[in-house]
Amino acid sequence: MSSDSLHMNDMQDMLRAMKLDSWEELFKDIPKEARKDGINIPSMDEYELFRYAKKLADKNKDFFQMPNFLGAGVYFHFIPPAVLSLASRSEFYTSYTPYQAEISQGMLQVLFEYQSLIAELTGMDVANSSMYDASTSLGEAARMANRINRRREILVPENLHWEKESVLKNYIAGLGMKVKKYPLNERSMVDLDGLSSMITKDTAAVYAENPNFFGIIDENVVHLREIVGDSILIVGVNPISLGVLKPPGEYGADIVIGEGQILGNPISFGGPLLGIFATKMKYVRKMPGRLIGMTKDAEGRRAFTMTLQTREQHIRRGKATSNICSNEALCALMSTLYLAYLGSNGLRKVAKKNMENAKKLMHMLKSEGFDAPHFDAPHFNEFLLDLPKNPHLVNKALIAKGVQGGYPINEGCFRGIGHAMLLCTTEIHEDEDMRRLVEALKEVL
Repeated sequence: MSSDSLHMNDMQDMLRAMKLDSWEELFKDIPKEARKDGINIPSMDEYELFRYAKKLADKNKDFFQMPNFLGAGVYFHFIPPAVLSLASRSEFYTSYTPYQAEISQGMLQVLFEYQSLIAELTGMDVANSSMYDASTSLGEAARMANRINRRREILVPENLHWEKESVLKNYIAGLGMKVKKYPLNERSMVDLDGLSSMITKDTAAVYAENPNFFGIIDENVVHLREIVGDSILIVGVNPISLGVLKPPGEYGADIVIGEGQILGNPISFGGPLLGIFATKMKYVRKMPGRLIGMTKDAEGRRAFTMTLQTREQHIRRGKATSNICSNEALCALMSTLYLAYLGSNGLRKVAKKNMENAKKLMHMLKSEGFDAPHFDAPHFNEFLLDLPKNPHLVNKALIAKGVQGGYPINEGCFRGIGHAMLLCTTEIHEDEDMRRLVEALKEVL
């Protein structure tokens, strides 16, 4: 009997077991316009397939082939080889949720150290062992604020990234909470008077970012505590910026969130990411996710265990603070190794280099007649470049010149901003990379 006949017999056996007459019935719920008539994979042996796959992969251009100035939440930073080497050990690489503490001491200790580092970095009392990403951390923070004060409004800046806003709205929809946007001033910092006028007895939380979406270091965030009153103050951070900026815990934040991908994790086509979440000790019982604690075993030796597991798999659904089903343990491991490797002085050096490079690129662009930055304000490592035409078209033209431009901002997306591009620099950008961008912009505009 031929292999094709065996295949057909197997298919018929499976259809009978499912009480179906044809395989088409398996896909009846998929609209016809969404179906594909197979995938055109040529017949080849293993080595031929390897060569074919490599040819496809070679179409991708890495940073060193095509300088990249794209940021807006996911960033390309240098990852020391020691971080990658240690994280790739099989004990870490294959580990999962450490339900059995007695055989997971290594991973539990790493997560404990991660929490300790994040708490120190943000100036908060306690941090959980990670969320999915910064956007879901914001959603969880809003829900946590509602658990604390039972109020139903969260105020966010008018320049909040639309994807983060979408995730936030999805997370709080079931609670009946609403999102309202407060204004920014002419320097794109929090308009303190405008914000103050919007706070009501139903304001559960106020969310601010520093640096904000436009890369601006917001000098007004240090005054928010006195304005928000008894509402929960949530602050979103770029964790590397905390190498030079005052941590939110020092100016009264109740919850601090951020994106931990930039701490030792590669871009990886945009994921996986790592949600930072830290809070005050008095709110720890309202915090989502897991908390790893240090204790002693029966023989008095130091040991680590999960001390807070307030998700629906562990306790009654109605009492759960989150339904997050897996933390980003491997990404948290990478961030732990990265922060431990750099230390406070190393992190400060990286942060300063990010700022210096952004300032240098601004100067290069200005000297060639470009309008950058859009806002007269201190910036961390991102800034807006105004453009005379659609930024998507500009980016396509830049790619043809061998440069990946910044994040496109379309006209009308934000008040007072026309066509623009959010450019990002990190410590890996050299003068030659910046010159290539400036020359390419001169040619395409």
